[in-house]
Amino acid sequence: MPRVYNWQLGREMSYWYPEVRAKKQFGAIFDVNKCIACQTCTLACKTTWTSGKGQESMLWNNVESKPYGFYPLGWDVKLLDMLGAQDWKGKTYQGKTIFESAPAGERVLGWRPDSRDYAYPNVGEDDCAGDITKGAHMTLPHMNWFFYLARICNHCTYPGCLAACPRGSIYKRPEDGIVLVDQGKCRGYQECVKACPYKKVFFNPMTGTSEKCIGCYPKQEQGLAPQCFSNCIGKIRMAGSISKPDQMREDNPIDYLIHVKKIALPLFPQFGLEPNVYYVPPLHAPAAFLTQIFGPGVEEATKAYLNAPNDPDLMGLLALFGSTEQIIPRFRRVGGEMLGLDEDGTELIRVPIQEPKYIRMAVDAARGVLLTNVP
Repeated sequence: MPRVYNWQLGREMSYWYPEVRAKKQFGAIFDVNKCIACQTCTLACKTTWTSGKGQESMLWNNVESKPYGFYPLGWDVKLLDMLGAQDWKGKTYQGKTIFESAPAGERVLGWRPDSRDYAYPNVGEDDCAGDITKGAHMTLPHMNWFFYLARICNHCTYPGCLAACPRGSIYKRPEDGIVLVDQGKCRGYQECVKACPYKKVFFNPMTGTSEKCIGCYPKQEQGLAPQCFSNCIGKIRMAGSISKPDQMREDNPIDYLIHVKKIALPLFPQFGLEPNVYYVPPLHAPAAFLTQIFGPGVEEATKAYLNAPNDPDLMGLLALFGSTEQIIPRFRRVGGEMLGLDEDGTELIRVPIQEPKYIRMAVDAARGVLLTNVP
């Protein structure tokens, strides 16, 4: 197998194809601290892309509760158990990836869910870990906790689905790195379903082909964020493009938050796919649990997030999340405002770094009336 460099692992690894990166890789950041699991993103995706026959159990976007929620059932814990030891030495991964752990005769270590595994998308919802005792919510991390994890296809740099497909029907778009399935080539072998560690490739029994999140590329080609982003009530998502660390641009919001502030981390980087959807880890969950999910860097990310009120650039970028349907490729801070710009530097959106405060007087002297319920 060719050797490729995976910067999330801090080392080279084995992959079935030579390293080829997109001209501008689609990337995204989800702020877990702001997600309320309203499922508006799930419905936006469902009604747009997967409302047809054979797609009844497909959720290209889903929101699950951790630590006890899974869609499909056990998607992560099963593979973690199969993968074995996942040790890190600093920021360098010492264990094996799902490509390096593949059994003889197979390209990727994986497992295939059956139809029943997709039948419980809300299993474990709002179930807490830990003991609920007096004052448990007053500590960081909390003694009892759960959090919501929103998931879409990660449009990985080294996709497991692409590596496993015997037909060559899965490919990355060279212009933006979005991973797609060529429906004309696919014959429904489901090797991609088995190989994707995030279980974001689905088999449609009516068409006999595999289907998956397409990153709403028709919208992105118009400079607009995907449906699940633009419909997010909690404004937890930001879409854009991500660069390698040595090619990052400090005026790119995604690059700045990931490479400079190091506030967002990939999902299960130890799998080896270099996923391109990143997460701001929740403040209230134990670091040991979060490190297993997001890799090393959790404590650094948490510290930076807590310091945001003292960091106007970071605070302003967080305020840009969900502020417009347009994708923001550049940013600039001007005084107490953060500007989202297009590639040419034209202003797309302007937001205050600090929310304005309005003080309402208790008495309207001109009308002689109280404006509050209590004098």
